Amino acid sequence: MHVEEAKRRLGSSVTWLADTMTNDFHEAVGRTPNSEWVLDQNAKVVARRIWSDPEVLREDLAGFLGAVDQPTTVEQLDLPEQDAIPTVAKGIVPRVPKPVGAMPLEVEPQMADNEIPFYAKLRAEGTIPLFKEGRGTMYLGLHLDPLYKVHWNNDVDPVSYAITAPEGVTVTPASATAIDPEEPADADPREFLVEVDGSHGDILDVEIKYFACDDALTFCIPVQQDYKVHLARDWNHDWSVRTSSEGDWKLEVPTQTEVDEASGE
Repeated sequence: MHVEEAKRRLGSSVTWLADTMTNDFHEAVGRTPNSEWVLDQNAKVVARRIWSDPEVLREDLAGFLGAVDQPTTVEQLDLPEQDAIPTVAKGIVPRVPKPVGAMPLEVEPQMADNEIPFYAKLRAEGTIPLFKEGRGTMYLGLHLDPLYKVHWNNDVDPVSYAITAPEGVTVTPASATAIDPEEPADADPREFLVEVDGSHGDILDVEIKYFACDDALTFCIPVQQDYKVHLARDWNHDWSVRTSSEGDWKLEVPTQTEVDEASGE
């Protein structure tokens, strides 16, 4: 679904390769965040870097194949511009400030037998003390997956969560309900901050409840999603830092020292 949407938005005709759902390729290349690999016709790796750099890539290709006199520009490609498919109202629910230095936690979805898709994706992040000691602030963000073209139904009970912690672990608040906007429907994230007092590696059972409606209004159903959230760093995801209260995001690449400190090494 992601590949098909990317083709539609970008208007590309190149061949796409998608990693497995268990990130096999990402694991094989060392979990690098935005890596770039150049292979020759014999599938031999002839250049690689952790972070993609278009200018250096052009230099690589010129070195392997020879420079071109008139390189093609983006404007000359004449690619179609496809906007995101419009949905319901956005920007009506205030965003929750994320804790400074928060990094992704391991999240394990618990799949049910009814095969209802996870229309909302859970982003769980923790502060560095939470990783090191199991005591700190946890961010829970529920973001609607645009590929499913659904929205929150605000005419019924709001989005809520409930956390069951193992013995000896305290979670405050253990349950909460999100803001209930006046708009009958919207697609803004629902976000919560939770204080956790436990130990590194503890596992929290997180239950999410909401009502989801598709934008074509062919269905509107109650949904429950269950997760096991580990108080441990998820190395398959990188830092994301909100740059404004309106909710713009950017990727911030940590230094190796910061990574080592966060993992306790």
